[in-house]
Amino acid sequence: MSESEELRPGIRRITEAAVLSAMAHPFRARLIDALKVDGPSTASALSQRTGQAVGSVSHHLKVLSEVKVVEEVPELARDRRERWWRLVNTGWSWTSSDFADDPVAATTAAAAESAHFNRQVARTHEWLDSHEPAGAWADAAFATQNWLHLTPAELHEMSAEIVELVQRWQDRPVDDDAELEPVFVYSRGFPSQP
Repeated sequence: MSESEELRPGIRRITEAAVLSAMAHPFRARLIDALKVDGPSTASALSQRTGQAVGSVSHHLKVLSEVKVVEEVPELARDRRERWWRLVNTGWSWTSSDFADDPVAATTAAAAESAHFNRQVARTHEWLDSHEPAGAWADAAFATQNWLHLTPAELHEMSAEIVELVQRWQDRPVDDDAELEPVFVYSRGFPSQP
């Protein structure tokens, strides 16, 4: 499977360590999240959203552009100076086996996975530590865990079903009058012992 091949519509299979390295940088990961939540944006708007300097945002967008994670959207520009950016794909996927033959790439893949996990945990802590009243969101938020006995093939099948479910919710038609908020959803499944 080539580095640019899509597993599912909009989901890019990553097989190059340089792409993972670019995406794992904490600020670049934040820019990716902002573009995923808010859609196409300018460096200036991303600067305001993140509190970082426009020059820094532009630099990191260029790095992401070089590995084809983001791309310019010239049709959104109102003049020659304005540059809009969007994500090339709606998601990414990789497996450690794609990098097994190259120890440096395998280390990069492991570091990228660890960085993504740390951001997931940090977001979870942020939610749990929030002292603001959450109202209906407190009742809607969920966590689930269970111990299952599965084969690798069954875990792979379950993973595909979970990803498909989340994708279906992402792609659903949305009423323009609905009061929507960004919601962070993640799930993991891996062999372990109590």
